[in-house]
Amino acid sequence: MPANMTTTEPDQTRPTRAALLAMFSETAAEVVEKDFRHVAESTVISELAIDSLGILEVIGSLERRLRIQIPDESLSNIRTVQDLLDEVERRIG
Repeated sequence: MPANMTTTEPDQTRPTRAALLAMFSETAAEVVEKDFRHVAESTVISELAIDSLGILEVIGSLERRLRIQIPDESLSNIRTVQDLLDEVERRIG
């Protein structure tokens, strides 16, 4: 029985897509100190005026908060916020 207590059901802890978008917006705002509440999934990340180091900070923060790891080779395919959230969801489970 204790073994069951240590395993968590992915469906119970998996954040919604809206929660992931909000988490991205919050994290980006902390890193760049700008308001990103207007960000939509279709937003192209390069249009957010966040430099490459800032984006890496945002991704690193998301990885820590969600306890996931996004391989560097996956980052080259990320152009929009939707691409990033898709990658995050794949890593969550």
